[in-house]
Amino acid sequence: MTINSPKGCLIMIGGAEDKTEGCVILKEAAGMLGEQDFFFNVTATTEKPEEIGRNYLSVFRSLGVANVRILSITTRDEANSDEMSGIIKRSKCVFMTGGDQLRLTSILCGTRAGSELRSLYENGGIVMGTSAGASVMSATMIVKGNDNEPAKKCTLKMAPGLGLVDGVIIDQHFDQRGRFGRLMCGVAENPEAIGIGIDEDTSVMLQPDMRFKVIGTNAVTVIDGTTIKSSNVSELQQDEILAITGVTVHILPQGYGYDLLNRKVIRF
Repeated sequence: MTINSPKGCLIMIGGAEDKTEGCVILKEAAGMLGEQDFFFNVTATTEKPEEIGRNYLSVFRSLGVANVRILSITTRDEANSDEMSGIIKRSKCVFMTGGDQLRLTSILCGTRAGSELRSLYENGGIVMGTSAGASVMSATMIVKGNDNEPAKKCTLKMAPGLGLVDGVIIDQHFDQRGRFGRLMCGVAENPEAIGIGIDEDTSVMLQPDMRFKVIGTNAVTVIDGTTIKSSNVSELQQDEILAITGVTVHILPQGYGYDLLNRKVIRF
């Protein structure tokens, strides 16, 4: 399920997290950082890095995170530079913004910065991501699929992610954009995987023991493909409706969590 038994924590946010009033998710994350910890906001997912970066910079500073800065990596040359890889190597936490997950993986994967990001997590650091920044954390990620439609074969596009956590497929803006069908199709095509659909203003905080807790105002949907009795996914033509039986689905709000290794719901 994991790569090299990491000692760190992953915080995966479903997007549109509150940045103004209660700020529950970002406040929880900020509380995990000491005053001397370095925190970097990676904006490779977006075409407006400075604007989005400044917004998060202001939010985290207001939450007491003093050593925070914007790390804008826009090319693979930059991702392979001494400067960028060195900054990540010295950091305690990296936060990846929303935007385009394929843009981020195409820039980071196979580079020195990408390697340092993985090392940070494996050695006890925190990697956070919102929206696209959450989707990229799995070994296989959803790149494109139809919203607000039933599950259909050939409508889902997947690609390799950063590989920080294996055996899961992460989707975001989940209930708000009607993505149950596309995540169900992803699990039908990869039945050994656990689908994790994260609603807006909601997060999954994954600890080294591979247990996560839900933080936020909405819910997380967990789809366990190992219990599937049958499906027609291999028989479908494009745009035909998926048939699937026996799949296990959990809906988990704050106060609940999930054990990825034992595939069990837990309470906090």
